[in-house]
Amino acid sequence: MGHPVVHFEIQAKDDAAAKKFYKKIFGWKIDSRNPMKYGMVSTKDADGAPGINGGLFRGDKKAQTVIYVQAADPGAVLKKIERAGGKTIVPVTEIPNMVMFAIFADPEGNQVGLVKG
Repeated sequence: MGHPVVHFEIQAKDDAAAKKFYKKIFGWKIDSRNPMKYGMVSTKDADGAPGINGGLFRGDKKAQTVIYVQAADPGAVLKKIERAGGKTIVPVTEIPNMVMFAIFADPEGNQVGLVKG
């Protein structure tokens, strides 16, 4: 079974400026009307063809981008990752009525997310 890339997140210290930048450059629609002010990014092209959607949010750490890979059982995948030399950064976490996710670092230190799907 494959594990497609299904989501991305862009973390920025100045999320308002980042949202303006990405809207201007790529024409992305970004909706932050939610309690967490999380910018839900739609990357459809001009003809309405879908792209990989994501999120843009304010973070207090260095700017970073994380891709999310779909996994039926994120906990089981984290165990495989740790056996292969990776490290769990954020354990399996559920945001009720939204998403279940985890973040790991590969052996080189790249952070990648898992999302239940």
